[in-house]
Amino acid sequence: MSTGTADSARGEFASLLRGLRGRAGLSQEELAHRAGLSVRAVADMERGRTRGPQRRTVAALVAALAPGEAGAEALERAAAGGRPRPRATPAAPAGLRLPRDVGDFTARDADLARLRALAVDPGTGDPPVVLVTGQPGLGKTAFAVRAAHGLAERYPDGQLAVDLHGTRTPPADPREVLLVLLRACGIAENTVPQDTEGRADLFRTVAAERRMLLLLDDAADEDQLRPLLPAAGPVLTLVTSRNALTGLEGAHRFSLGVLRREESVALFSRVIGPERVAAEAQAARDLADLCGQLPLAVRIAAQRLAARPQERLARLAAQLADEGRRLDALRAGDLQVRATFALSYGLLDPLARRVLRRATLAAGPDFSPQTAALLAGTTLREAERCAEELADRGLLQPDPAAERYRFHDLLRLFAAEQLAEDDPAGLARAQETTALWTLARATAAALHFDPERSPAGDPDRATAPHGTEEARSWLEEERAQWLDALGRALADGHHREVLDTAEAMHWFSDRAQEWEQWARVFLDSVAAARALGSRRDEAVHLNYLAWAYNLCVRDPASGLATARAALAVAREVGDLLQEGWAHGYGAGALQRLGRHEEAETWLEESADCHRRNPAPQARLAELSTLNALGAHLRSMGRAGEALDLHRRSEALCRVGIPGQSAELLALYRDNTFHHLARDLGGLERWAEAEPLLRRALVGFETAGMAAWSEPVRLDLAITLRRLGRSAEARAMLEAARRGLAEQSHPRQAEAELELMEAIRSGS
Repeated sequence: MSTGTADSARGEFASLLRGLRGRAGLSQEELAHRAGLSVRAVADMERGRTRGPQRRTVAALVAALAPGEAGAEALERAAAGGRPRPRATPAAPAGLRLPRDVGDFTARDADLARLRALAVDPGTGDPPVVLVTGQPGLGKTAFAVRAAHGLAERYPDGQLAVDLHGTRTPPADPREVLLVLLRACGIAENTVPQDTEGRADLFRTVAAERRMLLLLDDAADEDQLRPLLPAAGPVLTLVTSRNALTGLEGAHRFSLGVLRREESVALFSRVIGPERVAAEAQAARDLADLCGQLPLAVRIAAQRLAARPQERLARLAAQLADEGRRLDALRAGDLQVRATFALSYGLLDPLARRVLRRATLAAGPDFSPQTAALLAGTTLREAERCAEELADRGLLQPDPAAERYRFHDLLRLFAAEQLAEDDPAGLARAQETTALWTLARATAAALHFDPERSPAGDPDRATAPHGTEEARSWLEEERAQWLDALGRALADGHHREVLDTAEAMHWFSDRAQEWEQWARVFLDSVAAARALGSRRDEAVHLNYLAWAYNLCVRDPASGLATARAALAVAREVGDLLQEGWAHGYGAGALQRLGRHEEAETWLEESADCHRRNPAPQARLAELSTLNALGAHLRSMGRAGEALDLHRRSEALCRVGIPGQSAELLALYRDNTFHHLARDLGGLERWAEAEPLLRRALVGFETAGMAAWSEPVRLDLAITLRRLGRSAEARAMLEAARRGLAEQSHPRQAEAELELMEAIRSGS
C-alpha cells in the first residue's frame, strides 16, 4: 500500500468515527468507557493518527456506537484500508525458517502430546504462549523444534524462528528482532516505525490476521520477550529459555527434566544402532548414568561412539567414570557440555558465581542457603537470593518441599572447576568457618534431647531450631554437613569442638539408632580425646563407639574389641562408671556372637561395678545393666529369673534417683515395663503383660523414641494375638512392621513372620 493510500484511509476512518460519535451523542470519554478503550486511543483515531485499527477495536467501537449494519461495514472498510498489506511471502526468509528437526529425537512424548492439545484448544481467547524452560543441556530447542515441525500444518501462514541470543552478551535487541519479523511478514522496511513500541504494535496488527507459528529461541528475560508476543489472533508462540521467566504472565509452562535411564539408552540405540547397544547393555546403562541422563551429554557420548564404530562402549564409560576427565570427554565436534554450562555461568553476577562454585564444597546430595552463605562468605539473605536466581536459571535444582538445593552431577563438576578462581587460603578459611559454625549448631540442636543439659551455644539464635521437633529436623536434613564438619574440624585440630559435639549427640543417638554413621561420629571423638590426652574422655567415647558397633553397624566383633579397649582405659584411670559400661557393651557383643555364658559373666560384673559406685549416674547405669541381664536370662529360657531382676529395676525406678529429671526416669521406667511384659509373656501371663506394654508404648511415643516404641508395638501385637484379639493384633502387627522397616530394625523379620502367620491362620 502506498503512503498516500494509507493516509487517505486513515482520514476516511477518522471522519466516519467522528460522525458516528456525534450522532450517538457521546463525548470521547464516554465512547472510550463504553468501548473499553483509552481516551487517548479514541482521540488518536479521530485525528487520523492510528494506522488501520484492528478488527477487535472496530468491533468494540461498533458495539458502543450501534451505527447499524451499513455504518458498521463502512467503518470496517475504512479501517481495513489503513491496515498494512504484507507482500506475498510464500516462505520465510532463510534466516527465519524453522531449524532442521533431529531425526533421532527421543522421549518427551507426554510433553509433545500436551503441547499439541494446547495448540488445538488453547482454553482462552488469547494467542497461546508456550514457555519451555530447564537447565542447560536438556534439549529445550530440540523439543521446541520437534513440536514446531509437528504442528506446522496447522499454521499455513508461516512458521518463523528467531534466536534471541539470551545466553550471549548482549542478547538480541527486541527492536531489531521486530524489524526482522515484520520484514519476514512482508512489511516494507520504510513503513516500519523506528521505536520499539511502534514496531510491537505493528507486529501485533499483522500477526492478528495470520495463522502463524513463532519460535523464539533462547530468551533472555521478560523485557526482551514481551514486545515480541502477539496480542490477538491464531498465533502459537513457542519460547525457550534457560531462565524461569517467572514474571511472564499467562504462559503455558513446560519445565523439562532429565531423561529416564531407559530413554537415554534408547537415544544411544537410535544414534549408534540397537545391535551395538544390545552387545554392551550394561555399559550403555553405565554411560547413561555417567551422563546424568542429560540429553546433551548423552547425545555427545553417542555421537562420539558413532564416529568411532570400533570403539567399545565400556571404554568410553571407563573414561567418563574418572570425574577429573568427564567434562573433557563429553565433547564431539562443536558440541561441548562444558561450553554449554559456561554460557550460563558467564551471565551471573560475581556473587552468584561465588555462591554457585563454593556450594560444590557442601557435603551430601543437597545443601541449605545457610551452608551456601557460610561457604561463600555472604549473608543468609544474599545467599537465598542467589540460590533462587540460580534455580531460575536452571543451574540449581530446588527441593519441592524444603528450602534446599542440589546440583545436577555434571553441573557440580563444572562449578567445582571454577573454584580455581578462588584463593586457596580463602577457600580453606571459608571451609573452616563453615565447619565450626555447623558443629556449634549441631551441638546446640543435639542438646535438645539431653535430659540433663539445656541447649546453649547456637551460633545464630535468630535461626536456631526451637524444640525437639525442629532440632531433629535440622540434624536429619544437615546430617551429611555436620558429619563432614566433624571430620574437617578433627583434621584442622579443633579437638575440643569435636569432643563437645559428639558428647552432645549421646542422647540423640538413642533416638536414631538406625544411623550407621554413629560409628564414624564416635571414631572421630575417640581420636579427638586421644589428641587432647584425656584418658577419661577416651574411655567414655570408646564406650559410645562400642554401642555404635553393636546396635548401629551390627558388628559385634568390633564392638567387643572396642569394649575391651574402653575397659582397659577405664581401669587405668579408675573410672568405675565407665568400667561398668564397658562390661555391659562387651556383654552385648558377646551375646550377639553367641557366647552366652561369657555375656552373662560380663553383665554380672557390670552390675557389680555400678552397685559399688555411689554416684547418682551409677544408679541409671545399674538400671540399664539389670534390664540387660534380665533380657539375657529371658533369651536363655530363664524368664522367671529375668522377672525377678526386672522387679528389682522397677523398685529402683519407684525409689527415684536424686538429681535426675522426671523425664529421664520416665524413660527408664517405661523400658523396665517393657522388659517386665516380655518376661510375663515368656511365662505366658499375657493378660498381665498387656497393660505394661501399653504404658511403655505411650511413654516412648510421647518422648519420640521410635527406636524403642516400635519393638514395644510388636510385642503388644504378639500379646494381643495370644489373647485371641485377632483384628486388633493384625492392625498393630502391620503398623509395627512398617515402623521397624523404616529403622531397619533387627526385629522387622520377626514382625513379618508374625504377620504372615496371622494371615494364614486368619487371626
